[in-house]
Amino acid sequence: MEKTYVTKKEDVQREWYVVDATGQTLGRLATEVARILRGKHKPIYSPSVDTGDYVIIINAEKIHVTGRKLDQKIYYRYSGYPGGLKEIALRNLLQKHPTRVLEHAVRGMLPRSRLGRRMFKKLKVYAGPDHPHAAQQPKPLELRA
Repeated sequence: MEKTYVTKKEDVQREWYVVDATGQTLGRLATEVARILRGKHKPIYSPSVDTGDYVIIINAEKIHVTGRKLDQKIYYRYSGYPGGLKEIALRNLLQKHPTRVLEHAVRGMLPRSRLGRRMFKKLKVYAGPDHPHAAQQPKPLELRA
């Protein structure tokens, strides 16, 4: 009789990857990063175990979007109070907080559970070319075309 392999937390070996977002399309980059964070690129992938790796994104301010999304895409947040609905266009959000754009896109592609929140903590986004994770010796990540 054959046995089914069940992935355990102890079996997971995490890697660190660095991605340069310069000229990358927002959604296409976010899907690849979410795939790495979930661990779907590994043969030991299991939906109920966090098998993903750490991802560092640099140059988030140089992300590329297609069409007229810079002016038409609106991000909303609500304080919970009457009249507390705030909105900001993508162009303004990229100027004020460029890291939030990528974080929002990747978070939307992860599971909405404790597991998804744990996966999201492995994402590190920086607006410029520098990051403080050189000690982890991140490998450059080659994205699929």
